[in-house]
Amino acid sequence: MNCFVFYLAERPSFYQYLEGQNLAVNTMDSYCWTADFFKSHFGRFGRKSLADYKSFLLENYKPKTVNLRIQGINKYLDFAGKSKLRIKNVKVQQKSFLENVISDADYKFLKTSLLQDGQTKWYFVVWFLSATGARVGELVKLKVEHVECGYFDIYGKGGKLRRLYIPATLQKDALHWLKSGGCFSGYLFLNRFGKQITPRGIASQLKAFAKKYGLDETVVYPHSFRHRFAKNFLEKRNDIALLADLMGHEHIETTRIYLRKTASEQREVVNKVVTW
Repeated sequence: MNCFVFYLAERPSFYQYLEGQNLAVNTMDSYCWTADFFKSHFGRFGRKSLADYKSFLLENYKPKTVNLRIQGINKYLDFAGKSKLRIKNVKVQQKSFLENVISDADYKFLKTSLLQDGQTKWYFVVWFLSATGARVGELVKLKVEHVECGYFDIYGKGGKLRRLYIPATLQKDALHWLKSGGCFSGYLFLNRFGKQITPRGIASQLKAFAKKYGLDETVVYPHSFRHRFAKNFLEKRNDIALLADLMGHEHIETTRIYLRKTASEQREVVNKVVTW
């Protein structure tokens, strides 16, 4: 029988195995959690239990999450010398439109509202997200020193370098705001305790502002502004190869989705065009 028992005592060696593959800490934690979950719910790693696990995933999660869990299991199978038991990924059907992307009008309205209400820090949070294309996990690492030099170098998987540029207008206004508040070094965005703000803290506050200003909460979240950056960039300059580099996409196919319209944009076009 092609099966074996996964003992939780093996977790440290599995983690060490993953560390040797240059994976992000969050990814390694996720893979270890996946292996633990499988053991506690399905017991043995065999063809039947793995097939049952895949069925369980398909019934309870979206395809992207299913594939992430499968990747974790497959990594463990490789580690244990059982690569023959690897599970195949499921096909992710890409939509013909972008979902949950804040419109340019709502983005401008949000910025204006924040500035008028004296929420200067959050005004700059939103501006930095949408003008740099930063992921929220990258934004929280930005420092005053990065604003001064106009860019932030980010090292990804395998030591790959991506440079996050800070546009001149944003740089000038941000430096004025920082220096007028006596901030000359350290993290750019702090929480109410004076500590480095967290991605969760940013997401939570953005939802509160969406509610306050009557905006659709499903489009006011950190990654939505990264999408806005990509959409606006392509509208101004149709250079998808450059955008892929700026976004830090490994494959240009990932970037091509920004050539598509959002669902609301598609509807607007249909309403204008279809008059018969």
